[in-house]
Amino acid sequence: MTDIARFRNFVQHFTALIDESVDDEELILKNGKTLLSGLIDNDDWLPDQFSTPSPERYQQYLLYCDPMERFSVVSFVWGPGQKTPVHDHTVWGMVGVMRGSEICEEFNFDPDSGNLLAAGSHQIPPGGIDLVSPRIGDIHRVSNALTDKPSVSIHVYGANIGAVSRHVYELPSGISSTFISGYSSSVVPNLWDRSVVV
Repeated sequence: MTDIARFRNFVQHFTALIDESVDDEELILKNGKTLLSGLIDNDDWLPDQFSTPSPERYQQYLLYCDPMERFSVVSFVWGPGQKTPVHDHTVWGMVGVMRGSEICEEFNFDPDSGNLLAAGSHQIPPGGIDLVSPRIGDIHRVSNALTDKPSVSIHVYGANIGAVSRHVYELPSGISSTFISGYSSSVVPNLWDRSVVV
């Protein structure tokens, strides 16, 4: 049984953080990382419907979007060996691994050639959190580090990420094309029904 109250509490606290931070990205990432860490340290709240992999491609399930679209929360579910294309976000984001493990490959533009070059990679274990934004580094490719089972991560972005116009990049040329990701589901979890506690 899932304890959706834990996620409701996260959403309430993150909304207060956004209200108090007044677009201060550094403060949002610092304090938001603490909130996200507390959420992913407990694996009893995510409904199965939003943690189910697909054999075709990774899934991006919308869990919550702020009414003013100041932030959104998404579960990413990776089947074995699945990965994203090289892409950017254009807004700040936090990636917290809750189940399994992920590999993040980072890229930067070479000022001389204009090509997109590998800038390193790292593995994110359960409980690990990665940060992205145009200010601190925004182009990466993410994959499931596991070859035999799914991985699940919880992402928080500084916009309604499924509606943001972003870019995918060819390697090594860095040629970009625009995309809007959308979401893998047409529903979100019901955070507001407290009848089960009665």
